[in-house]
Amino acid sequence: MISYDDRALHELNKWKKLMRKKPSIIEKASKGIQHKFNNMLPDGYHEIVTSAIKNLTKAVLYGSKYITKAPIKNLSLKEREMLVEEKTKLYKTTAIIEGAATGAGGIVLGLTDLPLLLSIKIKFLYDVASIYGFDVNDYKERLYILNIFQIAFSSKSNVNKVFKKMENWQEYSNSLPDDINSFDWRNFQQEYRDYIDLAKLLQMLPGIGAFVGSYVNNKLMKKLSETAIGAYRMRIFD
Repeated sequence: MISYDDRALHELNKWKKLMRKKPSIIEKASKGIQHKFNNMLPDGYHEIVTSAIKNLTKAVLYGSKYITKAPIKNLSLKEREMLVEEKTKLYKTTAIIEGAATGAGGIVLGLTDLPLLLSIKIKFLYDVASIYGFDVNDYKERLYILNIFQIAFSSKSNVNKVFKKMENWQEYSNSLPDDINSFDWRNFQQEYRDYIDLAKLLQMLPGIGAFVGSYVNNKLMKKLSETAIGAYRMRIFD
């Protein structure tokens, strides 16, 4: 019988290949289309999103706002991932409720959804890091969390770039400066916005906003959970 760890390693190798896959012609073209959609959004939306992502990213880098439990020790991979599954269900439920509530409120409440969802996602990643046994008091671990976020919600070309660093994290992290200002939050927020702007635009439409909000937030949390599992398996097995 194949052990849990052997199956997880097989899944990890498949995930790595997916992360390394180069962007297709369609994916490259969609980037230009996305910029056109960006121009359809109100200026207030852009201002709120940019400010929210900038401030939340800085909070991750500088402060202890999201620091949760101490890293969990002496558990098997299977036990850790059972805990991750429980956390995923909890955070997905929270995100679904939040998306439905803000989506039902139209444009005004729709503008508040992105900062709230971003906060939920970051908090989730901090909990997952702790479950896998990593100490988020170390700023390098917080940078790793932001890199997980990027490969979950970025264009394929940016995923390739960020994943290359993550594959060699030990070597890369050893070369990181003591100054955490080196993180490129500008590219981070633009990639994130480009990834989900269209979905969030639909969430603001009357009549379907609540459905879109709950559906999209569920899908986004599912994607984030799968990405986090792959990223931390990579740390453990490598």
